[in-house]
Amino acid sequence: MYRRRDTRREQLVAEITNNLRRYAVDAQQVGHAFANLHGLNPTDLQALIAVMDAELLGDPITPGRLGAQLTLSSGSVTALIDRLERAGHIRRDRDTIDRRKVLLHYADQGAALAMEFFQPLGARTDTVMDRFDEDELEVVHRFMAQMSESLRGHRDAVRAARPEPPRRPAG
Repeated sequence: MYRRRDTRREQLVAEITNNLRRYAVDAQQVGHAFANLHGLNPTDLQALIAVMDAELLGDPITPGRLGAQLTLSSGSVTALIDRLERAGHIRRDRDTIDRRKVLLHYADQGAALAMEFFQPLGARTDTVMDRFDEDELEVVHRFMAQMSESLRGHRDAVRAARPEPPRRPAG
């Protein structure tokens, strides 16, 4: 994005915007490298991230929620889950409270592959984080959380504005 750079604030906003854009592109490339190494397509990778994020929040994702998050039909979600389960990346478990509900979890094999691939990046991230004190990290955390929320809001608005794809006639 091109922004005015007359004041120091405008310079910082432009530089931060450019850094965020470059970070997003670089992160996507790292994700694609992991996906390619393990025979995953972009949707598979998005699904694995969704499963991992849900587990980290302590609220494992259901196939229905996964489909809604990825904007996939139930048939596509089933095929996706079957493929990831066969490859050892995820596992299906029945909810202990409501046995009708299926929860998706990162499988041990998939977690081990991700750990092996991303551990060096984690070490690099830790090195960068160590350069900031707690107060600075609080500001960065607040900024990143609000930027992520803003991006998701824009994503949702774009999705809502798209026309529904034409449905095939039954028959």
